[in-house]
Amino acid sequence: MKLLNIRRKIDKLDSEILKLLNERAGLTCNIGKIKKEKNKPVFSPDREKQIYTRLTQHNKGPLKDETIKAIYREIMSGALSVEKQLKIAYFGPKYTFTHIAALKKFGQSLDYIECSSISDVFTEVERGRADYGVVPIENSTEGAVNHTLDMFIDSDVKICSEVYLPIEHNLMSKSKKLSDIKRIFSHQQVLAQCRIWLETNLPRAELVPVTSTTVAASVYAVKKGNAAIASKLAAEMYGLNILANSIEDSPHNITRFLVMGNQETKPTQADKTSIVFSMKDKAGALHDVLMPFKKANINLTKIESRPSKTKAWKYYFYVDMEGHVKDRKITNAIKQLKNHCTLLKVLGSYPMA
Repeated sequence: MKLLNIRRKIDKLDSEILKLLNERAGLTCNIGKIKKEKNKPVFSPDREKQIYTRLTQHNKGPLKDETIKAIYREIMSGALSVEKQLKIAYFGPKYTFTHIAALKKFGQSLDYIECSSISDVFTEVERGRADYGVVPIENSTEGAVNHTLDMFIDSDVKICSEVYLPIEHNLMSKSKKLSDIKRIFSHQQVLAQCRIWLETNLPRAELVPVTSTTVAASVYAVKKGNAAIASKLAAEMYGLNILANSIEDSPHNITRFLVMGNQETKPTQADKTSIVFSMKDKAGALHDVLMPFKKANINLTKIESRPSKTKAWKYYFYVDMEGHVKDRKITNAIKQLKNHCTLLKVLGSYPMA
């Protein structure tokens, strides 16, 4: 009887929660109408961060903050779908890490568009076939994703949010024994991130790079003697046995993803701004362009250089900094930077993940 009484209380609470969720969705519909009248975007990264921050500050348990965020991710995903059925483009087929990052940001209730290349993600957003795009930008062990950096030179899309995803690589196969494995398939970066484990445990296995972890799992790992390195979700979806968990060389293997759209994001007091520029070719040029940031005490969190591909020994520099482009000190620093540049683009300001 005690168990039955507790379950009745849970049922009553569930009914109340359901009623409140639908009431919340109704209010979201009203917001959607107002946004449509004012021609404002449906997705608001700044508002999303406010909600997460407020909820975690008021959370007294026993649910963990990450659990609360995951629950509200799906609540907000459902609310977004009521306002508008957003389309999210992402690099790679289903169950790749980029797909998982897209789901972490937008939830299960929206429409997702698979893209075979990073450039296709940019194209889908630029041409309005997708509302937002998700692409990888850097990994904590392997560094920058150069193709993504290069795409920003000619694209007009804006960075409006970012996602950090802890990466866990798993060896999977139709086989049940590690000794059966002769060939291992995965994306080239993934193979690099598991180099030490592979050399130690399967030194004679042939390493074969393919276009994605999903292709490795769905096409190659199902054949005798083959294995793939991919996510646990891929193993589940394609009926593969996980032969080894967490085989990445670094326990702090994290990939950062960018969310791109055609909107500017409002300040949240904890923001990041990304820019790209090329400099005039003279002695001390890099020192000159960095001085405005030092004088304004602006923390630069990333500096990356890429060849321009149009002229030998000409480079573009990508910089991430703490702060929003509407902050006075950021605005002043960028104005001073212009005097030393042949090209300067603000790629976007967005809430820090």
